[in-house]
Amino acid sequence: MSFNKQSLIWLAPLIAFCIGFLTAELGQPKEIAITLAITVWVGIWWVTEAVPIPFASLVPFVFLPAFGVIDFKEASSAFGSHVIILLMGAFLLAKGLESSGVHKRIAFNIINALGGTSAFRIIFAFMVASSVLSMWISNTATVLALIPVATAIALSANNRDFAVALLLGLAFSASIGGVGTLIGTPPNVIFASVYESYAGNEFGFVHWMKYGVPVVIVTIPIVALYLSRGITLNHKLELPEVGEWRTSERRALIVFLVIALLWIFRKHPFGGWSELTGMTLVGDATIALFGAMLMAIVIGDDNKPILNWQQAKTIPWDMLILFSSGICLAKGFAASGLSELIGSQLSSAFALPLFFLLLALCLSLSFLTEVTSNTATATLFMPILASVAIEKGIPMELIMIPAVISCSFAFCLPVATAPNSIVFASGQLTISDMAKKGVGLNIIGAVIVSTVVYVIH
Repeated sequence: MSFNKQSLIWLAPLIAFCIGFLTAELGQPKEIAITLAITVWVGIWWVTEAVPIPFASLVPFVFLPAFGVIDFKEASSAFGSHVIILLMGAFLLAKGLESSGVHKRIAFNIINALGGTSAFRIIFAFMVASSVLSMWISNTATVLALIPVATAIALSANNRDFAVALLLGLAFSASIGGVGTLIGTPPNVIFASVYESYAGNEFGFVHWMKYGVPVVIVTIPIVALYLSRGITLNHKLELPEVGEWRTSERRALIVFLVIALLWIFRKHPFGGWSELTGMTLVGDATIALFGAMLMAIVIGDDNKPILNWQQAKTIPWDMLILFSSGICLAKGFAASGLSELIGSQLSSAFALPLFFLLLALCLSLSFLTEVTSNTATATLFMPILASVAIEKGIPMELIMIPAVISCSFAFCLPVATAPNSIVFASGQLTISDMAKKGVGLNIIGAVIVSTVVYVIH
């Protein structure tokens, strides 16, 4: 650990104390001063990663009850939030898909169906495959599954521009695809938890897809065109072949399709299957856990379950702690009155016409997350934006959704997202390659996201 990071371990609480003290001296209630101080403290640790993010995430659970903002039961209930259970179930379901290998088969079939002889068609095929998978499994797993094939095709083309465009397309499409569903990427789930805390009602799976899927559909071909412009291939490339279906693949795909359909048709149309069957107390989290159960009991190859505990326990538990911390922090914002204070103070700063406000938010957050964790950024900003929306009388989702999607649209640097890091580690491109393409795509992405959400809403 560097000296700077070591010093931030102790500087963060000191800075937080000073800010809290000054806030109290300016006449704000003690609870607001304490909540603001705790937010600054954990925010510094999250952004700088001076302390590993899961350990930093414990700060609100300790100090919000310790200083009387919320009690320990309310703080602890964040760990049991149905949003956390939804994400845990989704992680387990995705791990079952990965263990069966069916995610690679889906991707290769898409690539073979869409791929052709032009640079655009091959890049577009890989991007469609990557984005479809990333809606349901982690973007990291998606890129790791596809990068050996993408690298082999890139090298066989003997065209560096094509190689760079193909690998960047793979990385960027994994991040883009993740915004398509509520479980596609962690910031989406953070939005849902904060939204529910402030609005008092659930933001459902299909409701999110109403915004997320159009963003993916519009963005993928535009990015593919942007990356492939001016690139010509001199010979036809060999695309991956798929062998015979295995038992684990078939059954894992069936389980996945069943769970996806249960999510999509739970409430729609006409009240959905939950109303028809009388199972009105079932939620998206219930369905996710049902999927995890099926993966653990359905037999695949070699007479073994598709998902065993050795595989299941490797899901990112650290992310669940971080999300829980964000929910706990949001409870502190509401209970202390800090939400209302922030909303009133920032209200005048949001005087731009609505579309330009959304565009400014999207641009700011997409470039901010080039150097910070997109999950931590979403955790910090969602309660603030919810407060401002309430103060301005704007529907919360109209501001929060484009902002949280933009947390995933960071295309300039290897450190911005895991997919960027993975393709950079392939050794086939440089930081300059990524930055040159990424700056333009950050701007294009911000325009697309703000426009799509503005029009749909």
